[in-house]
Amino acid sequence: MDDASIDVKRAARDAAYSMPLEQINVADPELFRTDTMWPYFERLRKEDPVHWAESGFEDVGGYWSVTKYNDIMAVDTDHGRFSSEPTIVLPDPAEDFTLPMFIAMDQPKHDVQRKTVSPIVSPANLARLEPIIRERAGAILDSLPIGEEFNWVDKVSIELTTMTLATLFDFPWEDRRKLTRWSDVATAAPDSGLFSSTDPEIAEQERRQELFECVDYFMRLWNERVNAPPQPDLISMLAHGESTRNMDRMEYLGNLILLIVGGNDTTRNSISGSILALSQNPDQEKLLRSDHSLIPAMVSETIRWQTPLAYMRRTALEDVELGGKTIKKGDKVAMWYVSGNRDEEVIERPNDYWIQRPRVRQHLSFGFGIHRCVGNRLAELQLKIIWEEILARFPRIDVVGPPKRVYSSFVKGYEDLPVIIPTRN
Repeated sequence: MDDASIDVKRAARDAAYSMPLEQINVADPELFRTDTMWPYFERLRKEDPVHWAESGFEDVGGYWSVTKYNDIMAVDTDHGRFSSEPTIVLPDPAEDFTLPMFIAMDQPKHDVQRKTVSPIVSPANLARLEPIIRERAGAILDSLPIGEEFNWVDKVSIELTTMTLATLFDFPWEDRRKLTRWSDVATAAPDSGLFSSTDPEIAEQERRQELFECVDYFMRLWNERVNAPPQPDLISMLAHGESTRNMDRMEYLGNLILLIVGGNDTTRNSISGSILALSQNPDQEKLLRSDHSLIPAMVSETIRWQTPLAYMRRTALEDVELGGKTIKKGDKVAMWYVSGNRDEEVIERPNDYWIQRPRVRQHLSFGFGIHRCVGNRLAELQLKIIWEEILARFPRIDVVGPPKRVYSSFVKGYEDLPVIIPTRN
């Protein structure tokens, strides 16, 4: 770590511990863009693990931050008292632009819609996908420049996950980068840089316009699939599924966004995160390169260390006592997975990137309970394959500059990770 990075982290820690506790708002996306949220979460875990915050934003208002591992587990597995409706993010949906999706539904509707698409990640289908993903991963890596700087996020992480997502949808191959754009736009803040203006109203208009283009494109695919025999792709599953075939346009869009973001953002940011983590921990990279059997453990440790979705929101259905606080009916609750994954009381050496960690699969990144990530095995498979193929080709991958992080407190990821590959094996 260079002196400038040390100074930034020291300043962030000073700011976090000098700020009045009631003023801490860990949902500020600037903390995530600058990677300075860690001492704020550390302080909340120590001093106020169930913390009320005022966001300062009208569509968010006040909310509870739950920051310790066991408290997060208690909320995540209690779908009887903590609802996923109407949304899993802190901002409330606009009344004229609500996107129902099964992750933001309660039982029984959640269960039947999830069951409709879950065959796409069955063990049999993953076995079918594995050689396809491996062939594509190899081709992507073989096309990378040697001795020249490039953006790993764009050239590798986005490309592999978008190819996989296009296969799951049986989406037109030449248009697959539309999936990347729609994924980014769906979760972007007005001042994310993705829109022509940072004015919230203009940015929201542009976001809606692009998402309407998304659903229009997918409606054409729906109409093709609904009039054809059922096929093992996500659109055909939705079109023929008993609980999904009568969805209206906005519910279809909502579930599309869920599947696109869930299948794209999370895996791609874990792939990028693995490159960064191993670059910052050369002893762990040396271990991995000396023993390729550690790849599955490295994958799990990366998913914990990265935590590609920082939180999930719930809404209290009744008054609930948690951590000595009374969460009132109707209150918003943010389960900060990114904090729980660094909880010193549950995770040994939580701030270390440690690929030989005991119980390496013990993390919160996939969630728990009825909403546990449906695609977790596919995410792990893609990371496993890309690293098997990396180790077969490249003795080194050098990160040559600081990453550019996503401006979001929900998606914890990267826009740019500059690397140079000096040579091939």
